[in-house]
Amino acid sequence: MVVIIDYGMGNVASVQKALTYLDITNCITADLSLIESSTHIVLPGVGSFMQGMKNLKESGLDKILTEQVMNQKKKFLGICLGMQLLAEKGFEPYENEGLGWVKGEVIKFEDTSIRIPHMGWNNIDVQIDTFYKDIPSNDFYFIHSYHLLPDNNDIVAAKVNYGLDYVASIQQDNIFATQFHPEKSQRAGLSVLKSFFDHA
Repeated sequence: MVVIIDYGMGNVASVQKALTYLDITNCITADLSLIESSTHIVLPGVGSFMQGMKNLKESGLDKILTEQVMNQKKKFLGICLGMQLLAEKGFEPYENEGLGWVKGEVIKFEDTSIRIPHMGWNNIDVQIDTFYKDIPSNDFYFIHSYHLLPDNNDIVAAKVNYGLDYVASIQQDNIFATQFHPEKSQRAGLSVLKSFFDHA
């Protein structure tokens, strides 16, 4: 059973729709016992880093997720805000502590010549092809105003160029996460999701 974490930060229904379309058994939940009995964990999300961490901490989800993913090594997929929250800290709207699973921080786009938020379709440049081998195109859907700056560039699985190169996805041990929305990226996104759950 794949659990999609419901912590009040949106886009859980669209993620569920994509997984159901792929015949992947799933449920949307914040129930700790269901999370413990799951095979895979998906943390989606849109909105601010500060609010996301506040919601996770208030519900106790931060602790159980850390136990399941970092200690039990359960397969994990983070999407958009769900990727950003893995960092040690974020600055949306001001400095906040993250889950700390990935060394690095989440900062606002520095380039003032580009439109913020970064919103729409962009080609990604794959660095680690574990989950990208069968994608029908490199075009994925993004919407974000902040980006992950990891300490270790070896975990960067894909980059996206938006004036400069930014992190589009990361892969670290049992963790895979995307800044783009695979559930909104049509056939390419579904291919990445299928590859992750088949492979994992």
